[in-house]
Amino acid sequence: MVSQFANNLSLLCSYKSSIAEVCRRLGINRQQFNKYLSGRTRPSRSNMRRICDFFGVSEAEMMMDTHQLEQIIVLRRQPEGLRQDLGIADHLAAIQCHSQRLDKYLGYYYRYFYSFGNKGLVTRSLAVIYAQGEQYFWKNIEMLRDADTRRTMGINKYEGLVYNLADRIYITEYETLEKRSITQAILYPSHQHRLTRLVGIQTGGPTRRGRKPGASKVALDFLGKRIDLRKALMETGFYHPDSHHLSRELVQVITNQIAEGSLVFEVDEP
Repeated sequence: MVSQFANNLSLLCSYKSSIAEVCRRLGINRQQFNKYLSGRTRPSRSNMRRICDFFGVSEAEMMMDTHQLEQIIVLRRQPEGLRQDLGIADHLAAIQCHSQRLDKYLGYYYRYFYSFGNKGLVTRSLAVIYAQGEQYFWKNIEMLRDADTRRTMGINKYEGLVYNLADRIYITEYETLEKRSITQAILYPSHQHRLTRLVGIQTGGPTRRGRKPGASKVALDFLGKRIDLRKALMETGFYHPDSHHLSRELVQVITNQIAEGSLVFEVDEP
């Protein structure tokens, strides 16, 4: 009976993109799940219910002849034209299973880019990359503040996800207060022993006036895994590119210029 269950479990898994995805969505340890697949052990009652619910079969069907179960699955599966779209979690899981680890990048950063809504000024915001389980997340706070006069006009808060795909770091964030904007950044990973800066490109646009989309270079300067948050936040805001608070090298890195003869905006690898 255990081997029959293992055969049927393998059949059901073949309809999914990967075993890793199945384990992640079931919340079952991969090592334990491999024991089910090999027929070495049978799931506990609670795990059996979880597996049956996930695949949409009954416990009795999990024990029937594999050929019969396959016929049942074929009959139950909807034609492509009628099949329901994947949920948000399914899409995120499909990306997550291909993402590489990002432990090296955990910690706090100053994020620099030319402001979309305040022409000619450089935005310095405070961001953090952190992990929960096998997933990596992002938070970013933009103080809409004149760094010289200290006058504050508002605040933008962002949260999102971080992925490491094909030797590029992707950050997708949304504005959490008004929930009216989404930004994506694509960064080159660092192959240096000591992490100092990540450079790339981001999309965005003004959050409070106008709706013109844009793209800009962006730099993340690593601050460390533990910092004085209050002090770091006090240093955020809008800076003139000639400010002594910004290095000439940094300003050059984030200056937006399309190379002569190019028809697209690209960022060279540092």
